[in-house]
Amino acid sequence: MRLPTLRRSRTVEPGTVSGVARLDRRTKRLVGRLRPGDVAVIDHVDIDRVAADSLVAVGVAAVLNAKPSISGRYPNLGPEVLIQAGIVLIDDLGEEVFDGIREGDTVGIDGDTVLVNGEAVATGVRQDAESVAAAMADAREGLSVQLEAFAANTMDYLKQERDLLLDGVGVPDVQTDIAGRHVLIVVRGYDYKADLDVLRPYIREFKPVLIGVDGGADALVESGYTPDMIIGDMDSVTDDVLRCGSEVVVHAYSDGRAPGLERVRQLGVDALTFPAAATSEDLAMLLADEKGASLIVAVGTHANLVEFLDKGRGGMASTFLTRLKVGGKLVDAKGVSRLYRQNISGSALLLLVLSAVAAMASAVAVSTVGKAYLAVVSDWWDNVVFQLGHIL
Repeated sequence: MRLPTLRRSRTVEPGTVSGVARLDRRTKRLVGRLRPGDVAVIDHVDIDRVAADSLVAVGVAAVLNAKPSISGRYPNLGPEVLIQAGIVLIDDLGEEVFDGIREGDTVGIDGDTVLVNGEAVATGVRQDAESVAAAMADAREGLSVQLEAFAANTMDYLKQERDLLLDGVGVPDVQTDIAGRHVLIVVRGYDYKADLDVLRPYIREFKPVLIGVDGGADALVESGYTPDMIIGDMDSVTDDVLRCGSEVVVHAYSDGRAPGLERVRQLGVDALTFPAAATSEDLAMLLADEKGASLIVAVGTHANLVEFLDKGRGGMASTFLTRLKVGGKLVDAKGVSRLYRQNISGSALLLLVLSAVAAMASAVAVSTVGKAYLAVVSDWWDNVVFQLGHIL
């Protein structure tokens, strides 16, 4: 199978783009420091849609990637999102982009060249809609290989975590009351803001347990809610949200190591650990299922094979198996928004208004004050009729 190479721009784009550089090898970590108009310098092979959506939401002017944004392993969705948003994307800049740019430098972009103080520090591949579409078409040829690898990862994970998947071994004893209740799990992923907005009537009526997965806890707070529980490796949730009073469960490796636990303790927050090889969103679902949730509603999580592959890591095999385990309890937020609507028909609204008018009229007719008021109105009406009779 031929792996695709992203096409280099043959012509230099007219004009330059400039902005303040913000650097981090992890895109998820960098997003919290970015401001509109900044230039994001990242080291991200195969940019996925979640990462691209977060960069678009911030309003960056450009993305400088030390690695290829589409390696050809599978058709990842991120580069197309960036290009459609009008964000300049330059790929394959190499390590020199991190050596030549410092945090806070004002960088200029001329064609496929990155400039600092007017001097070129790196040259890469400037992407456009045509080059991304061509690379995506080539990448689709490799889907069969990725599916085979995904299946192999799934079997490996099943062997490694069968006790957790089948018997719930290792699930921590949490204080949050989940048994018999709906649980809303929020991940800062696909369309999470729109889904949370649509679910407001559902949240107001059913009052589900609110679980934020890492940055998903911030998403809940931004929407006006306080999470009941925060689950994750604690690399993208803010300090203020961690201290909001929610129960905290730190995702640990299978051997028990939990890098995020130290940060939580430094904030003076008590936390439990949940060791497993699964992703944090999967741990949230497995915990909710094991503790007796009657329904699990997922916001921003991965729901289909394209999204599993777009995430681009072997750990997504756990996501597939988790959904098999949770089964009929799990509903995607978009499904809830379609099924649960508080629509009021025109006839029902008219009936409500007429009922209110009838109730008010009855109250006026039977009360002493109401009778006196009706007598005054009646005298006024008789006077009007009498005057009209004389005029005509």
